[in-house]
Amino acid sequence: MDQGNTAFILISAALVLLMTPGLAFFYGGLVKAKSVISMMMMSFGALGLIGVLWVIYGYAIAFPGSEGTVAPWAIDWSNIGLTAALEIPEGAAYPPLAFVAFQATFAIITVALISGAIADRAKFGSWMIFAAIWATVVYFPVASWVFNFGLAEDGSFSYGGWITHGLQDVFGLGAIDFAGGTAVHINAGAAALALALVLGKRVGFQKGVNVPHNPPFVLLGAGLLWFGWFGFNAGSELAADGTAALAFVNTIAAPSAALLAWLVVEKVRDGKPTSVGAASGAVAGLVAITPACGSLQPIWAILLGVIAGAVCAIAVDLKFKLGFDDSLDVVGIHLVGGLIGTLYLGFFANGTGLFLGGDGTQLLVQAIAAFSVLIYSFVLAFAIAFVIEKTIGFRVKNEDEIAGIDSVVHGEEGYVLTDAKV
Repeated sequence: MDQGNTAFILISAALVLLMTPGLAFFYGGLVKAKSVISMMMMSFGALGLIGVLWVIYGYAIAFPGSEGTVAPWAIDWSNIGLTAALEIPEGAAYPPLAFVAFQATFAIITVALISGAIADRAKFGSWMIFAAIWATVVYFPVASWVFNFGLAEDGSFSYGGWITHGLQDVFGLGAIDFAGGTAVHINAGAAALALALVLGKRVGFQKGVNVPHNPPFVLLGAGLLWFGWFGFNAGSELAADGTAALAFVNTIAAPSAALLAWLVVEKVRDGKPTSVGAASGAVAGLVAITPACGSLQPIWAILLGVIAGAVCAIAVDLKFKLGFDDSLDVVGIHLVGGLIGTLYLGFFANGTGLFLGGDGTQLLVQAIAAFSVLIYSFVLAFAIAFVIEKTIGFRVKNEDEIAGIDSVVHGEEGYVLTDAKV
């Protein structure tokens, strides 16, 4: 067993887990002061809930087999409660539980990402019910489609998902998604759009009305996200090798370029570059490089960052023109950024991209992967949210939203500026 690679995977898992509290700060700073507790609690609620579900049955659904391409919906009954994962096969490079832990953090952050679309107006209990059902019927199966590293008899991991191995059987090339552009970002972004449509607009929704209450929180959250993203991307190589180093460098290059591109768009459009724009641009670049970090030369990663930063900066304003209230721009950053990064590989992936020695096949399979996940996630998320809204209710009352839902839903305030008098 390679102790170095085992340590690398476990450290990467810890970095990715830190991303969820980082997301809580990022989202928390973007909402109004009377909703910050509610917003951050949706991230922490996802952390607790999905962590438990992953151990009980999530991993068994996401990684159900190792021989060839398994069915799109399958479950490894031997791994309910991670029973089989406790055994270490002879010759394994690292314990299966190290991989289980790493992938658990992916499931947690994916669910937490969705919550930004329904800030200021969602019931916590309804959110938790949605998160449990969506993770079960959407994230866990989609993770299997994309990743499904099955443990073979020799201890190595093999591909079995239809988006990777299955498309390769049909077209000669599988879709490239190194760290989750489809399974994480397109998946979460599509679900976020569905929830925004079901819950409807916030009271008084229009451009300029809802402004971030704490930009330093936003910058802190973006910094923690970027720090954790090195584990997210480089760790997806599952070995401390040259590909991991490439992914690491690209995780510096793309978000740096995206940050600058977003600021340029802000300066041209609004006259002033903002701190929230810098943070959002960095996240847009991180999203876009996620599927591509192991398959691009760094110079092409910079170009990807420029495109993602500029396009996402423009895309976040589309909600005002199209009439849906994606509170914290999950659609504009994660769905759009995930699509850009996934499709970009069809042009610039090393050896197979249209402009780097390949033909149009890589672009075709990237598009199939991206839009299959988008449609699947959107349809099921919409259905789940619609049923919840029509039964127990998903949205708080308008008067509670106006007053601020922290005290109504959680009985707490984010900022107590004076001591209570006895």
